[in-house]
Amino acid sequence: MTSLSALRALNIPLAPKYTPVGVFVGGTSGIGQAMAESFARMTDGKATIVIVGRNKTAAESIISTLPRAADSTYEFVSCDATLMRNVVAASQDILSRHPKINFLVMSPGFFSIKGFNPTDEGIDRKLAVNYYARWKFIDQFLPALKKAKDDGEDAKVFSVYGAGRGGAIDVNDLGLKKTYSLINSSRSGPTYNDLMMEEYSRRNPELTFTHGFPGAVLTNFGASAESTVLRFLAPLRNVALKPFASSPAECAEYMWQGVFNHTTGAFRTGSKGQNIGKERYFGTDDQRQLLWEHSVTETNISILA
Repeated sequence: MTSLSALRALNIPLAPKYTPVGVFVGGTSGIGQAMAESFARMTDGKATIVIVGRNKTAAESIISTLPRAADSTYEFVSCDATLMRNVVAASQDILSRHPKINFLVMSPGFFSIKGFNPTDEGIDRKLAVNYYARWKFIDQFLPALKKAKDDGEDAKVFSVYGAGRGGAIDVNDLGLKKTYSLINSSRSGPTYNDLMMEEYSRRNPELTFTHGFPGAVLTNFGASAESTVLRFLAPLRNVALKPFASSPAECAEYMWQGVFNHTTGAFRTGSKGQNIGKERYFGTDDQRQLLWEHSVTETNISILA
């Protein structure tokens, strides 16, 4: 296994030489936190880092440990990503200060074993975080990403979820409001992300869109579960996974390799940052277009709603 120091050494030469802007949705814990910390480290603090999430205390603790430089800018923006109106509000807040974004990294999680559990916007909470909020963040930040590209800088979107772990989708029930189950959700979410990245790339060929699978990672993912039992059992998951799982810091370096090693287009990466191409790929051109139209409608919710 490659050591963490060796992984970091591989990524440092790939880091931007300008002062980049990175937005980390889900950056208050787990892989998102580790990717934000890695980003600050590899740029020696010469970066603007915006951590988006629900836990202000956690974000402030993370920010306090990041390396500092004369042009360091570290921020926290509060957002419960189960609601699209919150995504719009958070995005507008960020864009008011940062009209250019180089890296949009999305890794929010929602741990629940409930059935279909809609918000007041009618979207299942788990799918909202795993797919719809990600779609909406990209939609909101496209002008800022394009500005970075126009300036000759990186303009990359990375969704950490389940590339290669999806399944066939039902275009007659996008959003699973009729046929929701934990299995259907776990299979549909990754495929939705694949098709989302491909369609965004088709419409914005000058940008880079990557969907990554992190593999088994020792995170505190279950700590925020709604169920007391799940919160209690979550640490046992890490004990079981420890022999073959990576740490968040190791995973972050591999994920950054997946980000840096891809140019314009749509890509899928595995747990070591490798390009997995069409491995375990599901979906057709028609399904991709239907999902796009559905997503436009489903996330078109007024910020004043």
